[in-house]
This record gives sequence, C-alpha cells and structure tokens, in this order.
Amino acid sequence: MAAPAPQLLIVDDDRALAAMLLEYLELQGFQVITAGSGEQALAELSHRPIDLIVLDLGLPGIDGFETLHRLRLEHAMPVIMLTARGEEQDRIAGLTAGADDYLPKPFNPLELAARVRAVLKRSSAGSVTAREQSAGFGNLLLHSKRREVRVAGAAVPLTATELRVLEALLQRQGEVLSRAELTEVAVGRPLEPYDRSIDTLVSKLRRKLALAGAEGAEIRSLRGHGYVLDVMRQNAERSPGADT
Repeated sequence: MAAPAPQLLIVDDDRALAAMLLEYLELQGFQVITAGSGEQALAELSHRPIDLIVLDLGLPGIDGFETLHRLRLEHAMPVIMLTARGEEQDRIAGLTAGADDYLPKPFNPLELAARVRAVLKRSSAGSVTAREQSAGFGNLLLHSKRREVRVAGAAVPLTATELRVLEALLQRQGEVLSRAELTEVAVGRPLEPYDRSIDTLVSKLRRKLALAGAEGAEIRSLRGHGYVLDVMRQNAERSPGADT
C-alpha cells in the first residue's frame, strides 16, 4: 500500500497566494489545507495531523514568530517560514525561533515545493541514517528513532534543526565539524557569506542543554574551524584557540 501523501498547512493571510499554493502543491502530490491567521493555524493543529507547516511571518493578530513560538510548545513538525523581508536578521530570528527553513517573498512555487520535499526528507530520514541505538553522554540520551532528547529522563524540547545539529555532533564526538557542514545538516543548504545562523542555533542548543542540566560534555567552538562535542572536556586541558 502506498504511503499517504504528506499533509501541509499553509498559513498566510494573502488569500490569493494561499489558494495558488494550495492548487500548485496539490498538483505536486501533497494534501494541503490553509489558514489565514496564527490563531486559525493553532486551532487546526489541535484536531488534525500535519506533516509540515508553511508559515508567513506577517500575519494579522499574532504574527509568524509568536505563532511559531506557541506551536513549538506542543508540536515538533517542520516549519518553513515565508516573509516579504529577506534581511539576514529575519532569517536568523526565524531559525532561532524554531523554523527549519526560510524563504523570502516573492518566490517560485517550484522552489517552495523543492524546499518542502527537502525538509520532509531530512525530518523523516534522520532516524534512518542515524545509529540504530540511542546515543548520548553523561545524563543525556538522544533517541534516534523517536527523534527526542532526554536529560536525566526528562524530555528536552529541541527544534528539528537543533536536534539535527546535536545528532551530527554526537555521531562524530571529538571531531570538529565545520560551520559549513553543520549548516548543511541543519537547513540543507550551503553556508552563505556572512551567514551566522548556525552560530545562533548552536548557542541556543547549548543554552537549552545547560538549562536542562545536561552533564558530561561541552559543545566547544574552535575559532576559524567549527564546533566539536568534547565528551572528555571535564578531564582535558583547554585547547589553544578555543572560544567558548
């Protein structure tokens, strides 16, 4: 039996654009529903399964950032943010808030469809490409198949991008991963000049793990090289050039 088509939720108050995207994405093989506001989108999530959300930033009422913040309190499905603004700070803010990808308006619907497929593939394939057994350090465990992280048995609410970064660092403990490699892992695209979004993601991941009480390792930045998960950090001398 063929797998059911992924169900997408398009959240945009531009009715003409939403209708066009609905028609186009359905032709691409997706099931699509639309919502004209953040409140309506959150209501939809309460009574139907959604595989991915395409979320406009400039919504009436609660904006895209607040909508994303509220849905991340209970849901972990991937989110692609849309906005008429393409400035770097908006992209960083969106990724930091928990978005998995970012697409500035105007855009080609073909590109959106490609982004949707790429994000869904990363989201679903992570547990397949990851080690079958749980991985971790100290009191932290990452369950690859369940796509969840626990510290001392308590769940830690990570976004999909944060989880992918942590998983990559866990899989290559003690090995430095470049910013370019981690950007590919997190958002599936090459690192762009002056793009600091991966640094923001790592900073937020560190903060969440620290607040959860994770022990036994440290995500260190090596200036000019990248990041490393140092599981022996507590017993090792600080490396020259390390910047925490």
